[in-house]
Order: sequence, then C-alpha cells, then structure tokens
Amino acid sequence: MKNTIKVERAIANITQAELAEKIGVSRQTINAIESNRFVPSTVLALKLSRLFNKSVNDIFQLEESD
Repeated sequence: MKNTIKVERAIANITQAELAEKIGVSRQTINAIESNRFVPSTVLALKLSRLFNKSVNDIFQLEESD
C-alpha cells in the first residue's frame, strides 16, 4: 500500500516525531508507515486523515500486489 504521509508532513512542516505525538504513536511507527513497512490500522488511518484534512483514499492507495 502506497501512501503520501511524507509529502503531507512536508506540507504541514512537521517532523516524524511531531506527527507521532499528535496521533499517539512512536516516531518509528511513522517511519515504518512512510517506508511502506507497516500498514496502519483503520483507526490510525482515520487519525492521519483527520489531521491532514484529507480523505483516507487521498493518503493511502492500494497497489496491484495488495
């Protein structure tokens, strides 16, 4: 699953640590999501969606292999 978390963070001008704190996870979790090593739960995806004021579909996209 691809995502635009890194791009959204850059637009919001926040670090991985700041984003992690805002949604209640570790910086390592944000790093793992950004590098496509971890697929977030529905709750976490919705928190990211709300924070960036984007739909979940705007942030996360399924790939052919998914």
